[in-house]
Amino acid sequence: MLIGTNTTEAHPVIGYKMRQAARRGAKLIVVDPRRIDLAEEADYWLQIRPGTDIPFVNGLMHIIIKEELYDKEFVKTRTENFQALADTVKNYTPGYVSTLTGISEEDLYTVARLYATTDRAMLFYTLGITEHVCGTHNVMNIANLAMLTGHIGRAGVGVNPIRGQNNVQGACDMGALPNVYSGYQRVIDKAARKKFEKAWKVSLPDKNGLMIPEMFEKANSGEIKTMYIFGENPVLTDPNSNHIRSGLDKLEFLVVQDLFLTETAEYADVILPGSSFAEKDGTFTNTERRVQRVRKAIEPIPGRADWQTIIALSAKMGYPMRYESPEEIWMEMASLTPSMAGITYERLEEKGIQWPCPNSEHPGTPFLHAGTFIRGKGLFQAIDHIPPAEMPDEEYPFLLSTGRVLQHYNVTTPYSAGIQSMWSEEFSELNPENAAALGVETGDMIKVTSRRGTITTRIKVTDRVPPGMLWMSFHYAASPANVITSDAYDPITKTGEYKVAAVKIEKI
Repeated sequence: MLIGTNTTEAHPVIGYKMRQAARRGAKLIVVDPRRIDLAEEADYWLQIRPGTDIPFVNGLMHIIIKEELYDKEFVKTRTENFQALADTVKNYTPGYVSTLTGISEEDLYTVARLYATTDRAMLFYTLGITEHVCGTHNVMNIANLAMLTGHIGRAGVGVNPIRGQNNVQGACDMGALPNVYSGYQRVIDKAARKKFEKAWKVSLPDKNGLMIPEMFEKANSGEIKTMYIFGENPVLTDPNSNHIRSGLDKLEFLVVQDLFLTETAEYADVILPGSSFAEKDGTFTNTERRVQRVRKAIEPIPGRADWQTIIALSAKMGYPMRYESPEEIWMEMASLTPSMAGITYERLEEKGIQWPCPNSEHPGTPFLHAGTFIRGKGLFQAIDHIPPAEMPDEEYPFLLSTGRVLQHYNVTTPYSAGIQSMWSEEFSELNPENAAALGVETGDMIKVTSRRGTITTRIKVTDRVPPGMLWMSFHYAASPANVITSDAYDPITKTGEYKVAAVKIEKI
């Protein structure tokens, strides 16, 4: 079951494997407001209304509990707080859920029964679930569904978040987050903090750092005066980009390290050269927690690798780092991180290893939660519907949702002539019913306005999107979708609500 993931375009390797599995007889359920490619091969395509994932999952659980299709033994021995969940989802009757989501009662019953009674069932989700004000609650509710049916903790089942780029998982694992050290050891955990203080011979803050939206709030208010932006282009990729631009304008000093003169780099006082994947030596960790060795194909064009640039900067700032290689950096990290203590470059020469891997004899962990959860018993969360922060109204009658196209696989790529030749400009998708009312055809230009700004874009008239919806990618500087996306975000993760915004459309 895929919820909020256009896998073949955003994650084409995994998407191809899904296509193969479906052709071998695996049942495929696609839950998406848009008729994505995999919907054409799905046994069931549920065209859900954007922002109603919680009612949808609650509706499935309502049916599964009412018909006693849940895994009673798993719930009894492996979980707690079941009654609170049951009390909440009993209000989400198929009729009520159908009204909220636009999915028929018949499909709700069919999919609930299929998922619950299949021995091995997997749930996949990506940004269509997390890029909402209720993103964290969406993820918790998907975990509820997997636990309720016992589809977790063994091979061929589970909840599978698909990571956005090749080393997003690795970056998070290394502690590139403001609230954890490597291996998700919490900054506010005194014992963990003392361990890192001893290793690094410094005192460390006992409070969590800022998330990206908080950083730009403080840049706009003047509280943050300097930024170092490395391999990121927030002017194009972050929601409400006018707010991002004003924050960058107000900084006293900005350093950008990147491969190209990006829209963000144009604001920089100092630009440092970055190196590409082909110039890197070290490790990438993929979406299944598999740590893999990568080896540079060419020497770094800037004359030094990224890690060497960081070391040189650190020395200038008064803290010498004396690492001689990526392997030395890895070994220090592994020595401080129980979940990766058994992973060495020597072992990685043979094959990738999935963490947790606590010692050198451990083979790695193919799947998580076998026998027990980290917290002991899995905790059911009773979650009610949380609507989007902004919905269409009389002034802004269309719902804007954003995503990616395969040709620009996960990135903004105006720097590649080859890719540009394949898909050189934005073609936003608009339903034929709306196109007829506006008097526009495929190839025409439209003006799209939200409460945050205005952009122009060429359109493609298609029934892949439902009436009342405009779908855009965010790859093109000439049609920067994030000028108009909502600036609301999940209060826990601070992830922007890219998937739902209210806009109006005018023919040019």
